[in-house]
Amino acid sequence: MFRTKIKLKNVFVVYFLVSILGLMYALMQLGQPCDCTQHLKSASELVHVKDKKISQLQAESKSLQSELKKLQDKVTAEETRSQTLPTIYAITPTYARLVQKAELIRLSHTFLHIKNFHWIVVEDSSLKTQLVADLLAESGLKYTHLNVETLKEYKLKENDPSWLKPRGVEQRNLGIQWLRQNRELYDEGVVYFADDDNTYSFKLFDEMRNTKRVSVWPVGLVGGLRFERPLAENGKVVGFYSAWKPNRPFPMDMAGFAVNLQLLLANKEAKFDLKAERGYVESSLLQSLVSIEELEPKADNCTKVLVWHTRTEKPKMKQEDLLQKQGIGSDINIEV
Repeated sequence: MFRTKIKLKNVFVVYFLVSILGLMYALMQLGQPCDCTQHLKSASELVHVKDKKISQLQAESKSLQSELKKLQDKVTAEETRSQTLPTIYAITPTYARLVQKAELIRLSHTFLHIKNFHWIVVEDSSLKTQLVADLLAESGLKYTHLNVETLKEYKLKENDPSWLKPRGVEQRNLGIQWLRQNRELYDEGVVYFADDDNTYSFKLFDEMRNTKRVSVWPVGLVGGLRFERPLAENGKVVGFYSAWKPNRPFPMDMAGFAVNLQLLLANKEAKFDLKAERGYVESSLLQSLVSIEELEPKADNCTKVLVWHTRTEKPKMKQEDLLQKQGIGSDINIEV
């Protein structure tokens, strides 16, 4: 027991002496000079790099703010310019058929890209249909929905060729009537007759936007030709390139011209003639508005095709008809 106490005492003494020596060494080291130059230099370099990076970021931030300001000014200027552009009024006759919805949706997607645009859709129907009403409501376009049914004696029968009787005459005239009732002589705009089966380039609407009286341009895939077009020299129309009834007063397709709104409103009797001979419907309106010499050639002096007289193929419903006879046709509640 006594020997154990001596050993513990010795251990304690040794531990105490080692602690004292360690403390004395530490105190001695505190008094020694320290070479911290390298550490200070490294810290200085880090501060310099950090300051340089901050300066770069500040410069980039100012540059981005400047670019953002330019973009905002550009958008503001574009919006201001858009609000002052003459409105384009596109009058589109349409009638119920299997491809009607597809045609109108395709057309609406084109029109969505056109600034200051008003779509006047006129149904050949005694009533406005839900299909067209819903399509227009969902189109995102500014629109007017009208309807008038073509008189029975002027309406094409199921198997009649499309050229047998003029189509869309009463519908276009109703669109013109709406403009006369809802717009004033001081309103700036352009009226275009846009059939629902044609194909239109965005550029076409830029071309017609500033029409003074009646502007004209080529139309592709029409009249049995690759294109029909006015012939222009020195900014004036001097004739027409057309193979079908070229002696018509204005041998042009409906898609090949636009009319200044004020000109149309000022000539209160101007309209399409329902009884016009085949091919003369366009001339029946234009003759009351303008002379050939007053036409305004667009599309690079009428050398570029920006609209095409395309036609959607009539769907063949042979299988559908067979299934309908068996009482197992497709669900008529699903809209096509």
